[in-house]
Amino acid sequence: MKITFLGTGTSQGVPVIGCQCEVCKSLDFRDKRLRSSIHLQIDDSSIVIDTGPDFRTQMLREGISSLDAVVYTHEHKDHTAGLDDIRPYNFMQNKDMPVYGTAPVLSQLKREYSYIFAEKKYPGVPQVITHQIDNKPFIVAGNTFLPIEVLHYKLPVFGYRIGDFSYITDAKSILDSEMAKLKGTKTLVLNALQQTEHISHLTLKEAIEWISIIKPEKAYLTHISHKLGKHKSVEDMLPENIFLAYDGLQLNL
Repeated sequence: MKITFLGTGTSQGVPVIGCQCEVCKSLDFRDKRLRSSIHLQIDDSSIVIDTGPDFRTQMLREGISSLDAVVYTHEHKDHTAGLDDIRPYNFMQNKDMPVYGTAPVLSQLKREYSYIFAEKKYPGVPQVITHQIDNKPFIVAGNTFLPIEVLHYKLPVFGYRIGDFSYITDAKSILDSEMAKLKGTKTLVLNALQQTEHISHLTLKEAIEWISIIKPEKAYLTHISHKLGKHKSVEDMLPENIFLAYDGLQLNL
C-alpha cells in the first residue's frame, strides 16, 4: 500500500488568505497545505478519500492517471467540493465513478451537485454510482474498509481502517467501542488542528493523548491550521514516533 497525502490543511488551507503570520509567510514548502485528502494505491487499485476544493490541483501534482473510487469521510465542503473534477476519469476510463458515503453525505452531494443526479443530464456531467455505507465494513475495489466513527463537535464523521493503516480526520471525540477498532493499527493518521482548545477538532495535545492510547508504530498528523505553528518547530518537539504530515508526503506500507 502506498499512501500519498494530497492535502494536509484545514478548511481554509495554509497560507490563509490575507494572513501575515509567520506560518502563512513561511518559505518552507511543508507549511503550504491544501485541503485534507489522501490517495491510496493498494496493489492495482487507486482510491481517494475525500475530494476537497483542491482536488484537481492535487491529482495533477501527483500525476494520478487512474481512479477506481472515491470514499467520503463527511459532508463538509472542504472534503467534497472537488467532486465535479472526477470527469476526466469518467472520460479516460469510460465508466461511472463509484462514490461511497453515509446517507447524510450522499444527500448533501445530491443537493450540491443536483445536475449530476438529474433525471435528464446535461452532456458531459460527472457520472457516478453511489454506494451508501454505514458503520459496518465494506469493500472498495477489492479492499475492506472498516469505518471508525468519531464526532466533529456533534457531527458524525467516518475515519477508516484498511489493514494496518488507519485514517481519521475532523475528530474531537470518540466512543470507547470505536477507539477499540484502532487497536493494533501500525500506521495512524490523525487530525491535530492547533495548539489551543477548539470546539470540533483535536488539539495537538489531545491528538498525542489519542496516539498514546492507540499505540501505533508510527503516527502522522494532518488537517493542520496555521495556528499549530511552523512545520519544523512543531515536529522538533514531537515524540519520536509522531510526525507532521505534509502535502505530497508518501508512505510505503
